[in-house]
Amino acid sequence: MTTFILDTWAIIAWLKRQKPASERTRELLKGVERGDCRLLINIVNVGEIFYVCAKARNIAYSRRVLQVLQPRLTTISASDELVMMAASLKAKYPISYADGFAAATAITVGAPLVTGDPELAAMASVEKTLRLEWIGRPN
Repeated sequence: MTTFILDTWAIIAWLKRQKPASERTRELLKGVERGDCRLLINIVNVGEIFYVCAKARNIAYSRRVLQVLQPRLTTISASDELVMMAASLKAKYPISYADGFAAATAITVGAPLVTGDPELAAMASVEKTLRLEWIGRPN
């Protein structure tokens, strides 16, 4: 079974129905239901999804989004080691702190990070331990 790490970017694109990212994210979510793949996400990124949805609409909407996602995603806690790795990546590259957690999770698990975030693409071009499944538009 293939494992993927989801970045907040992938979920937000899915919610906004931004193609081609939304189609691939939907396909991965359905793949979990079929037992074809496993989707992991760091708890910091879950929090980011929650606050982005709350700012865009409201807290009730955020809760509904997480209720839909929860059965399909395995949440990874932010251990001390993961926090320090995310902080180190943030210090080294021009990425957001939450992106640092997504990248650190992908590197630690050894699974591709599903994203279309240009900052993560730039980082992955240098940081060879980070593998991406690019779902954004071609550059």
